[in-house]
Amino acid sequence: MDILRILIAIILPPVGVLLQVGLGLHFWVNILLTLCGYIPGIIHAIWVIAKK
Repeated sequence: MDILRILIAIILPPVGVLLQVGLGLHFWVNILLTLCGYIPGIIHAIWVIAKK
């Protein structure tokens, strides 16, 4: 299941984080990072998913 979340995180980083942690702080941080730049959003999403 983590492989699927990582693939989703590469395409849409906030959705990958949402599937992992829900509507918490990490989700909103990821939204901000994705708006600032697509790559920081991907890095944060993969970090949140891998941290589990």
